[in-house]
Amino acid sequence: LGGHCCLGENTRGLLYSLSSPCTLCRPVLAMLCMPRGYSGASLGDSGKDMLEIPLPPWKERPNEPLPTKRARLLYESRKRGMLENCILLSLFAKENLSRMDERQLNLYDRLINEPSNDWDIYYWATEAKPTPAVFDNEVMAMLKELAKNKKKEQRLRQPDLEYLFESTN
Repeated sequence: LGGHCCLGENTRGLLYSLSSPCTLCRPVLAMLCMPRGYSGASLGDSGKDMLEIPLPPWKERPNEPLPTKRARLLYESRKRGMLENCILLSLFAKENLSRMDERQLNLYDRLINEPSNDWDIYYWATEAKPTPAVFDNEVMAMLKELAKNKKKEQRLRQPDLEYLFESTN
């Protein structure tokens, strides 16, 4: 091309390019400065550009050994994708998974894996929204009780996993 490019190697060239870009660089800078993404705030926006990713349906695992189920549920309680549920469910898992029978473990499995929106679980547990009948059971009652935090504990992070290696003598 043989011409001068304002996005040269020196800092002055880069600073100059922001205020007066050369012909070749203007389109690139325009794309970098353009706002991107979906905003539902504009009137008449159909939302057709939203991408919805379908989740596979939850399936009960009737032949899963209980130690494997407990380990999986512990992992899934800790890795939620939103901090509020990571803390709430990991504390619940620490306090309850080792004592729960197979039926309760299945109820908990369904509760944390069937809803497609983790905020729903959080709102049900904190009683900000009513719990649907399918999830309104003894395990949800236990989770709601934990969420009340009657002892006023400071819950800023997930519990360490050291409790898994402590002896139960």
